[in-house]
Amino acid sequence: MRSSSNHLSNFSHSPATYKCPFCSLFESIHNDQPHNLYPDIVFHNNVVAAVISAHQYSNNLGNTLVIPITHIENIYTLPLELATDIVKLTKAVVLSIKQIWDCDGISIRQNNESAGGQDVWHYHVHVTPRYENDDFLSSNRELVSEQQRAEMAYELRFTLEEIWRNT
Repeated sequence: MRSSSNHLSNFSHSPATYKCPFCSLFESIHNDQPHNLYPDIVFHNNVVAAVISAHQYSNNLGNTLVIPITHIENIYTLPLELATDIVKLTKAVVLSIKQIWDCDGISIRQNNESAGGQDVWHYHVHVTPRYENDDFLSSNRELVSEQQRAEMAYELRFTLEEIWRNT
């Protein structure tokens, strides 16, 4: 068992030359391999954003990411004052997905470090629609087309904005 005496400075694992795709998205800067484009943004304010994920599970289309605008690498360094806005937007995304795609349930995931499944070094929460017998845990993520993402974003955007206003 590892020592629990790690300091917050020990929780940065991104490569030294890492260009954060979420920060690039929010700054409207295109990196060498942009996976998300501005139309994928379903909601944003100056604190948090909801973005249709470039990667989707074939039986669970609608995977949406809730992301703080400020670059925070992982939960270890997440300022608690951002947590309220992240949870508020996560709940609004959940309610929107449930209303639009009539799913049987919702999975909420947040990964930290490579061993924990983190592959983008910017804190984010996955909100994924779930269906009975959807084989989610054994399914693979696939990069989906801009058109597919635009359609999902269009469906989600207006409902999410309405729910956000009413919370």
